Amino acid sequence: MSDQPMTLDHGTDMARPFGDAVSFGVVVATIADWLPAVAALLTVIWTAIRIYETRTVQRMLGRSAD
Repeated sequence: MSDQPMTLDHGTDMARPFGDAVSFGVVVATIADWLPAVAALLTVIWTAIRIYETRTVQRMLGRSAD
């Protein structure tokens, strides 16, 4: 294991899968009428942000260096 401290970038990368899992759980709970529509809206916003961040979308928008 490395002796170097974890940078903010690494923490953000590790948090994304957790956010995706929570987002999926909120979708399922909303479909089952367990949570209010506000939770569904927040999930839609999170998912849209994640899709916007993908390399494919960034290339389509001409914002990626690759």
